[in-house]
Amino acid sequence: MLTMLSQAKRQKKQANRVPESDSDDEPIARARGKKLPPSYDETALPESSGDDDEPLSVKLAQKKRDMEKEAEKQAKVIRAKERTKKPATKKAVKDESDDDVPLAKSSASKRRSNGTAAKRKSNGVKKEESDSDAPISKKAKAKPTSSAKKAVKAESKKASESEDEEEYAWWNAPKKENDDIKWTTLEHNGVLFPPDYEPLPKNVKMLYDGQPVTLAPEVEEVATFWVAMMTPASSHHLENPVFRKNFFEDFKEYCDKYGVTDAQGKKVAVKSLEKCNFDKIYAYWSEKVEQNKSKNMTKEEREAAKAKKDALEAPFTHCLWDGRKQKVGNFRVEPPSLFRGRGEHPKTGKVKQRVQPEQITINIGKGAKVPEPPKGHKWKAVQHDQKATWLAMWQENINQNYKYVMLGADSDIKGQSDFKKFEKARELKKHIDKIRKDYTKELKSEVMADRQRATAMYLIDKMALRAGNEKDTENEADTVGCCSLKYEHITLEPPNKVTFDFLGKDSIPYRETAIVEPQVFKNLKLFKKAPKTTGDDLFDRLNVSFFSFLFFPCPLYKKLVADGIIDLSVE
Repeated sequence: MLTMLSQAKRQKKQANRVPESDSDDEPIARARGKKLPPSYDETALPESSGDDDEPLSVKLAQKKRDMEKEAEKQAKVIRAKERTKKPATKKAVKDESDDDVPLAKSSASKRRSNGTAAKRKSNGVKKEESDSDAPISKKAKAKPTSSAKKAVKAESKKASESEDEEEYAWWNAPKKENDDIKWTTLEHNGVLFPPDYEPLPKNVKMLYDGQPVTLAPEVEEVATFWVAMMTPASSHHLENPVFRKNFFEDFKEYCDKYGVTDAQGKKVAVKSLEKCNFDKIYAYWSEKVEQNKSKNMTKEEREAAKAKKDALEAPFTHCLWDGRKQKVGNFRVEPPSLFRGRGEHPKTGKVKQRVQPEQITINIGKGAKVPEPPKGHKWKAVQHDQKATWLAMWQENINQNYKYVMLGADSDIKGQSDFKKFEKARELKKHIDKIRKDYTKELKSEVMADRQRATAMYLIDKMALRAGNEKDTENEADTVGCCSLKYEHITLEPPNKVTFDFLGKDSIPYRETAIVEPQVFKNLKLFKKAPKTTGDDLFDRLNVSFFSFLFFPCPLYKKLVADGIIDLSVE
């Protein structure tokens, strides 16, 4: 009987098992229990449209037009919403009050409903029995906390407090009544000066006309500025005739003022840069620089150097602004060196002099301790201007520009300033359709100044050009903006193609070809009409002050264009 049962079981298993030969003929989809790969028709790419041959510039121009139309629609919607927006209605105050009801009864009524005590909701977890009813003497005494744990807790508390300071949400803070007053209290430690110059060893000398000469420390320092430019990365400046001329003018002035002597101690008149040989100074300088590189230090030396640097900078990295710790941006005074400038700057090669404390004005709170100047020096002035956001300022000698020590980019004040700029750009977005309508109308104005202004507005809007203004080319690089475009900066190609070629901000070349409106092309052709020639202003009736009628500055157009691009990217 048992034998028959076992045979029956074996036969049943064999019947359920699919033979290998049979499974080969089974469809793959059924065997795997999955769908077949998609057919060619399902995966075939769509046929290429006929506009693939269309130039990219035309496609981009169309895309930009679509963006502008969308911006105009949004402006109308925003204005419509603002018109229909009703002032928030105050909630009606209830007439009936339970102020006359005794506090005990009031609290009891809150705790009870329909005469029964309200039960607290349970989360399904059984609470541990408390020993709060036991006598205090019977309670087990808490184990004493170790001093190490206390220290860790104290450190974590300090860390959390510092995090709270950093996470201060300034954008949610209430607005000040007087926006002109930037701070109430201000404390800081002034500025960090570069180290004093260390004279070269007596055996390291410059050669003049083949003979070693002794330079006064002030002259020697200027010589090291030239030597610092002899590196492969900067040596191209030394081939610039303007750089060489400007350097030697200043170097000769230092030589005449502080003195250069020969081996006998006689004064040497330095009259030619070509006769100056700085090779020995460069050899010593480059060897010292190589030694001080971090890659040539041991781990301990690197850590010690970093600790020394951090300790030196620590007092200057932060200030107390209305009692809040804020990061200071540029607390270092620039070290002396040779000015390079951007592009073909006419003052490249001149000596940037060492800034002395007597040139620096400190801005600090009245009750705060004024930072001490270096020994033997004094500040130019100390003031308490609550309308200013700078901590210190001085005037540099090259372009007579003022340098300011400001708060860092991640500080509350800088964030608020940037916030206001972008809020103005958002305000501009509400009116962009009206502005475009107005300047489009003026493109055909009979008054030439209005027509030029409208054309410039078109270029600033459509191409995000800087407004630009006239510059003193003897003291500044000849960079160009929209209003300072010259005859030679644009090339016209019928029917409506314009090529721009000029040096923009920071002497960065701007080369762009654009398709413009027929009326704009016609205007530009008119503005280039004879007798105008190379060197003449394209917009001769226009300057930046012509845009003063607008309620926003021209740079906001660039922010608005960027905003449109970001919106498009997000979508």
